[in-house]
Amino acid sequence: MESVRAVLIDIDGVLTVSWKPLPGAVEALRAIRAAGLGVALVTNTTSRTRASIAETLSGAGFDVRAEDVLTAPAVTAAHLAEHFPGARCALLNSGDIGEDLGDLTLVEEHPDVVVLGGAGPEFDYTALNRAFGHLQRGARLVAMHRNLYWRTDEGLQLDSGAFLLGLEKAARVEAEVTGKPSPAFFEAALARLGVSADRALMVGDDIESDVLAAQRAGITGVLVRTGKFQPETLEHASGTPDHVLDSFADLPALLGLAQDTES
Repeated sequence: MESVRAVLIDIDGVLTVSWKPLPGAVEALRAIRAAGLGVALVTNTTSRTRASIAETLSGAGFDVRAEDVLTAPAVTAAHLAEHFPGARCALLNSGDIGEDLGDLTLVEEHPDVVVLGGAGPEFDYTALNRAFGHLQRGARLVAMHRNLYWRTDEGLQLDSGAFLLGLEKAARVEAEVTGKPSPAFFEAALARLGVSADRALMVGDDIESDVLAAQRAGITGVLVRTGKFQPETLEHASGTPDHVLDSFADLPALLGLAQDTES
């Protein structure tokens, strides 16, 4: 752990659930910052902009700024600008993320690319069938993530990965995924922090998309038993985390950091 110079942290299920801080998370992040480690909050959240996320977390007591947050929508916008310059994009997403999409051209009809964000009430039959029609007519499919579900204070909620699988199967296409577990997502976070993979650590509650994906990118992976964590998911995972902790509150001890427990 002495070689770690930066920490990548998932938000939902790690720092918060339904945007409410998990026990000890505020103090743990404070200890990490006090030790001089770089911090990037890396999230597949598609319902809020980076600025909105930072404002909410700051209001909950976390020392967070917008520049600390890297979201799937922001990475998706950069990917589309690089690989599909000038493309007409049909976006299906729950939440207003326009601020983080830059200069993307959003259309309702005849898109070059169908962009799938996070699920919500907008993912009804009409919207999904419209996306299916676009794909049949040759549009490319780009997905911000493959998450099947996430945890709220009301329990697990279905996410867009479940709908993505259906669209891929029905249209006989394969989506380009830009958020976690995409290697490009982790590369973007490392570049922002200015550290190499072997000097970074990733903390997440999703063993596949957060932890094992980071480990494949050369980053130390830490799984926490909060959020969407389920024992059976760990048991049947495609690999083994480098570390498993009860919660993010235990990370300073793993890193050998002193921690101020005062609020």
